[in-house]
Amino acid sequence: MKPDALAAPRGAWANLRAFVAKTLVMTELEILRLRHDPTELISRAVQPALWLLVFGQVFSRVRGITAGGVRYTDFIAPGILAQSVLFIAIFYGIGIIWERDLGIVQKFLVSPTPRSALVLGKALSAGVRSLSQAIIIYLLAIPVGVHLNWNPSALLGVLVVVVLGASLFSTFSLIIACLVKTRERFMGIGQFLTMPLFFASNAIFPIVLMPHWLQVLSHCNPLTYQVDALRALMLVGHASDLGLGLDFAVLIIVTILLVLLGARLYPNVAT
Repeated sequence: MKPDALAAPRGAWANLRAFVAKTLVMTELEILRLRHDPTELISRAVQPALWLLVFGQVFSRVRGITAGGVRYTDFIAPGILAQSVLFIAIFYGIGIIWERDLGIVQKFLVSPTPRSALVLGKALSAGVRSLSQAIIIYLLAIPVGVHLNWNPSALLGVLVVVVLGASLFSTFSLIIACLVKTRERFMGIGQFLTMPLFFASNAIFPIVLMPHWLQVLSHCNPLTYQVDALRALMLVGHASDLGLGLDFAVLIIVTILLVLLGARLYPNVAT
């Protein structure tokens, strides 16, 4: 075999290792910020607690709101976890605008780190931050009697879905930040998008109860697939309505596409 033929795969492997290393460095930098403000984790627990303990308990008394005979408290718990992840991730892009104003983005852009590694690192850090929401939801779900699946493989699947969902929506948030470039516009668009994404999903009511036009939107909404995967993995004896393989495929493919798009747009935030 020619030396050039051997050098090519070795070079590709070295490039891959360098890309992964730079991505993890970016992830670590983002996570370290959380250590300086741990109170954020506590404040993030208020909203899911209200949804699960108040909204879930009240609507659990309404008959016929769920499909398949699942208690509404059980049905809504995975939806509230997905909602918490969405609300954290969708405003993640505002940090990019702050970094631009402080000159940090310009320093990243002149470094040899690939743009895709910068974007993916930030996406993964959002995923790691969102893992705290999974812990909070599980702690709240135990006293209200949610039938949780404690199988280790199911728990691992929940963590993967949470990280994927947070990565997807945080990258979407980064793309918005690259386009609007100001904090005021970003906050307005972020607030405008969160509730339609949440209500046009299966987070708090089954798709079968929706009107046809909303069912179409729900099937185009990545949050629907995240909720479906979480519901299948978190609850005992609850199968995926859309197919667990399809749920993971949609989350992974959409995240990859958004990371690639975000990598192309990321330099624009500095201008």
